[in-house]
Amino acid sequence: MSIQQKVLNQWSFKACDETDWFTATVPGTVHTDLLRHGLISDPFYGTNEHDLQWIDKKDWEYKSSFELPEGWQDLPRIELVFDGLDTYADIYVNEQHVLSADNMFRAWRMDVKEQLTAGNNEILIRFRSPIMEDLPKLAELGYALPAANDQSELGGIEEQKVSIFARKAPYHYGWDWGPRFVTSGIWREVRLEAWSVPKISDLYIQQDEVSADKAKLTAVVEVNAVSAWSGSLRISTEDMSWEQEVDLQPGLQTITLDLEVAKPRLWWCRGLGEPSLYAFRAALLQDEKVISEKIIRTGLRKIELIREKDEAGTSFFFKLNGVRVFIKGANHIPNDSFTTEVTRERYRHEIASAVESNMNMLRVWGGGIYEEDIFYELCDEYGLLVWQDFMFACSMYPGDEAFLKNVAAEAEYNVKRLRNHPSIALWCGNNEIDSAWAHYSWGTGWGWKEKFESSEIREKIWADYEAVFHQILPDAVNEWAPGTDYWPSSPLRSLTGDENQHATQVTGEGDVHYWGVWHAVEPFDNYNKKVGRFMSEYGFQSFPELDTVLKYAPEQQLELESKVMLAHQKNGRGNQLIKEYMEQYLPEPRDFKSFLYMSQILQAQAIETAIEAHRRNKPYCMGTLYWQMNDCWPVASWAGMDYYGRWKALQYTVRRSFRDVMLSVDGTQEGEIAVYLISDQQQPVEGILKLSLYDFGGQLLHMMKQEVAVGADAADKVFTAGTEELLGTYDPKCVVLLVQLEQAGVVLDSKHFYFASFREIELPDAEITIEEVPGSGGTSFTLQSDSLARQVWVLAEEEGIFSDNFFDLIPGLPHTVTFQRRSSGDKAFVQDKPGMLTVRSMKNFIA
Repeated sequence: MSIQQKVLNQWSFKACDETDWFTATVPGTVHTDLLRHGLISDPFYGTNEHDLQWIDKKDWEYKSSFELPEGWQDLPRIELVFDGLDTYADIYVNEQHVLSADNMFRAWRMDVKEQLTAGNNEILIRFRSPIMEDLPKLAELGYALPAANDQSELGGIEEQKVSIFARKAPYHYGWDWGPRFVTSGIWREVRLEAWSVPKISDLYIQQDEVSADKAKLTAVVEVNAVSAWSGSLRISTEDMSWEQEVDLQPGLQTITLDLEVAKPRLWWCRGLGEPSLYAFRAALLQDEKVISEKIIRTGLRKIELIREKDEAGTSFFFKLNGVRVFIKGANHIPNDSFTTEVTRERYRHEIASAVESNMNMLRVWGGGIYEEDIFYELCDEYGLLVWQDFMFACSMYPGDEAFLKNVAAEAEYNVKRLRNHPSIALWCGNNEIDSAWAHYSWGTGWGWKEKFESSEIREKIWADYEAVFHQILPDAVNEWAPGTDYWPSSPLRSLTGDENQHATQVTGEGDVHYWGVWHAVEPFDNYNKKVGRFMSEYGFQSFPELDTVLKYAPEQQLELESKVMLAHQKNGRGNQLIKEYMEQYLPEPRDFKSFLYMSQILQAQAIETAIEAHRRNKPYCMGTLYWQMNDCWPVASWAGMDYYGRWKALQYTVRRSFRDVMLSVDGTQEGEIAVYLISDQQQPVEGILKLSLYDFGGQLLHMMKQEVAVGADAADKVFTAGTEELLGTYDPKCVVLLVQLEQAGVVLDSKHFYFASFREIELPDAEITIEEVPGSGGTSFTLQSDSLARQVWVLAEEEGIFSDNFFDLIPGLPHTVTFQRRSSGDKAFVQDKPGMLTVRSMKNFIA
């Protein structure tokens, strides 16, 4: 087969104004290369971020030398391929300029046969400073475009926000959870490709019609031929094959072949079935000899966003293979400020954590990157749907011809790259820009447009917005992934072209980002009142655990307003907001280390309130994606899992709140307690509802049982009682109501309900015992307490997760947990011994 490939991974780098070369890691970044050579301090430690802002003002260059493989000179086509260059780069082959790149999110390929020689060859890449490159564009524009999260002041360029000019990961310029590290470098693979025969450059299995009965597909095959060629094209899977004769002309061309699969194995998301995958192989053959081939893996499914008028407004839900899906998940950001540091194991840990948490969707948020292939492959394997944003967030963008052409090329590349993944449920144009600008409604957005006195400039900025998000991006989705749904901006009510378009309040249509709790300091109870059709963002912050904090802060900096704590809190009043909310809802922590723990309990309480409100309101509300799944550095943030992959209290709480069958106890109505039974299963659920009132010493004071049932994919109120009826004469500050759903003697779910706020309740001292479960091989443990213990935290010596954590213990009711160690193998978690265990509860952290 005369198709050859050579990966180029031997590189050196230096600053353009210096003379010493150092070895470079490719893929990589300037920052990580400098760190590996000890030329800078750990960017994540202390306030080092502030001292490293000089890096993005310099130009950097990378070079690689190689021998052209034997016989390559005889091949008619040799291309140099960059899967990712960050960002402004001039490429030279043997001192001849061959390309200038200007988009981090595109692959670049060029014919370099004429520039290469039979002996030694050198490639030089000069990366121009993204800051120095774009400052003149700002001056030329004459006015500043809004870029809410661009930390230009930290970067030493005052209020000159230039991030909007670069097609580069927006979060590199800072965000309200992330640092400002404006990187440069070769961030994806570099290789030489050479061929003399027709080469299959792309294979797309277009899913025209998919049902349990049959799948009608179109194989769209892109072929690059160096000369005219005749032969056959064969498309095959494990047990099926289709073939046709083809005549190729020189150049790039597309061949299509209709396929039909009877009784296909359908791809399902987690909770609904198996995520079955097919490997499709396209091969060009001549006399039964394979000349060129390409293999892709996809799942056969039909995914739709259903927006239909109803009594409450307009629905907003996803339907998979004809089945309505209640979406449970979170917003995903890049796993590292330096994306090349994210290993396959780290990706698997995140995806497996999402599935372990009973999620069925992650939203790839628009301020990061179009993720690596492995991210989507894992989502395909694990049955996680993906809401995919284009990479635009919280900013207005220029609309000059060069910028728009660049965006169009970026959209084509990424839609084509990702379109075979069955996990992709939706393409979304941007994050929060429609509602931030709020063009048709004065004074309701983020105050952006109101700062421009000139209506001409306002209209120009909006016209540029519409060119990208209402024309270029939907056109790309329609052309390159036909049948895939596109949503212009999140949040959005509907594309109406008037004031009804903007999701500046919670209404009966579109998706909602509700930030009244947190940013507007509204009470947690407002989560019960502000419920939309699809909750695509909401969140609450916490600190990571002490071991993580000590990775970036010395002991003497362990106080709320210390220099390091403020450097690792990117949300203005963030630390104070946590403190203010804690003073409303939780007892006072005894010290700062206790504050870390209590902040996690507070965060979990907030998000639990939100998720349960959303699920109780099914089918009016059909999706809940909290902010955020993960972190890009060690920091106080909204994440449920910290930078090192350690589960916070939130992650365990989410796991319980996302159970496919769940109980929810609602005590928001004055004088009334209601119990809801919620099921995402596709068949009815029946069971025994048991309500038991205990005092804090474990004495059973009162119990009642009743049969309950809920229909398939439904949420129903199955029990209501007056508070006085349940409490009787007992002190509301000294009792706990245990609500359980039993089915054939097995507890499907249980919830603890308290009649007083956690701040009012005086917790008793609790002695917790932990014993290894016989026969478990040291992996399972039973915990008991002599008094009520709230938010019991089991901490293992080994990195991993427990089957449950941050739970309440009632005396006399033991609770068993199993440990799974974090693994770098095929499975993200394996049952194993946890090492030394530490057990504490809330009482240990109260002043």
